[in-house]
Amino acid sequence: MKRISSLAMIVACGILAAPVFAAEPLCEAKQADIRAQIEQAKAAGNSEQQAGLEKALSENTAHCTDKGLLKEQEKKVLDAKQEVGKRQSDLDKAMKKGDADKINKRKDKLAESRKELQDEQQKLEQLQPDEDD
Repeated sequence: MKRISSLAMIVACGILAAPVFAAEPLCEAKQADIRAQIEQAKAAGNSEQQAGLEKALSENTAHCTDKGLLKEQEKKVLDAKQEVGKRQSDLDKAMKKGDADKINKRKDKLAESRKELQDEQQKLEQLQPDEDD
């Protein structure tokens, strides 16, 4: 009898643990990040931020999928690429006019946009699963 109850216990633990293993790794990481931000808000006594983060965690827990996170990050990369293109066009126009002050401002904005693009691309690379696995 003891053998059957041990087996039943193992099966029950396996069934109860299944949702944990079914969770998507990227979503789990995002949720862990939100939880850390909640703790920081608590420590700072910022109850409004804490409430907002708790709502975000609830929404993330209910609706997050790894595929959705990847798609969202791909959109951010695309938006950043478009911004770089716009800034490059602005710089080109300024160079045609020859206004040194505007050229320098446009160069700075272009560099800033390129940095944002690089950051978003790195985030996307981190989210994408390794092809070797």
